[in-house]
Amino acid sequence: MSGLRIAILAHSTNPRGGVVHALELADALTRLGHEPVVHAPDPKGRGFFRPTLCETVSVPASPVGFDVAEMVEIRAADYVRHFEGAARRFDVFHAQDGISGNALATLKARGLIGGFTRTVHHIDDFRDPRLAALQRRAIVAADRHVVVSRLWQGLLADQFGIGASIVGNGVDLARYTRVPDGREEVLRDRLRLGAGPIVLSVGGVEPRKNTVRLLDAFAQLRALHPHAQLVIAGGASVLDHRAYQETFAAALAASGLPPHAVVMTGPVAHDDMPALYRLADVLAFPSVKEGFGLVVLEALASGVPCVVSRIAPFTEHLREDEVVWCHPHDAASIANALAVALAPELRRRLARRGPEAAARHDWDTTAAAHLPVYQRQRERAHA
Repeated sequence: MSGLRIAILAHSTNPRGGVVHALELADALTRLGHEPVVHAPDPKGRGFFRPTLCETVSVPASPVGFDVAEMVEIRAADYVRHFEGAARRFDVFHAQDGISGNALATLKARGLIGGFTRTVHHIDDFRDPRLAALQRRAIVAADRHVVVSRLWQGLLADQFGIGASIVGNGVDLARYTRVPDGREEVLRDRLRLGAGPIVLSVGGVEPRKNTVRLLDAFAQLRALHPHAQLVIAGGASVLDHRAYQETFAAALAASGLPPHAVVMTGPVAHDDMPALYRLADVLAFPSVKEGFGLVVLEALASGVPCVVSRIAPFTEHLREDEVVWCHPHDAASIANALAVALAPELRRRLARRGPEAAARHDWDTTAAAHLPVYQRQRERAHA
């Protein structure tokens, strides 16, 4: 296949799972001889959170408020304005989310592009009918669909009658390793981390990440490990999680936990993330819904034992003895799983198995799985 010019559209320049996937996919496609360009709305003009092998474009973004449906419409309109004069540059258009999906749906309806591919990482349960309609449009208007797990392949078929190709996910094994890079102690001092154990949660305070229930579980764990600290990293999201974050803050205030038992880092610099994983004694990832869970692969590659919800998609790509499983709706189950994962012998065994488990997933394989989809999309667009 000759080199394809591929416009990949993400919802933001922040280090969220879908954006990480878009950048890693594009870098892998570049290594395979194609010409992907990752785009994203960039209201502050700072560019993407990390350097890339592929070309990237920061799309000028208009001011938005807290109304998420309005934000989606505004960001989609920003995208439309950007591509009105640049659409002919690309062979294939690929949306990674609802914002870019709505933008490409509009461009398709106007005849400016022949069609587009959509990755459905997951589907949200929006109560706002306007937002739900935008989510649906961003899915059904696409011509080709890809997913990262069988879970979402089945849900797309059941809910929309749509067939999707599974492309999987990957992890950068050169970046996420057990080998220290010299940043660990500086980061430990900056975050004021003690003897631990250190329980790491990545993704910020969100309903999908189950952070309130994790806090309850952590408080229970402190009975066994009185010096344990919970580090909650990340949290840059395009959705409005303020109500849930207020619930979390109230639960933390009422928990009786001492100062610095819970450390909120906010977004972590790209260069610091591998060291942060290596500082952790266990990753707590009791999510109630995920597209795939890239964070778990990164932690496994770093030799960090993982506590993971016994739900799909985790049960698809993780083996029984590679993580410690928990029931995400039961704080006691999460607490017990954390305690089990911290047991010295099991912790050492999981640390050895983690990199082997992560090695089953690589970005070049993920990129290659996209190529038949792209080829069919290009043929359809030029039919």
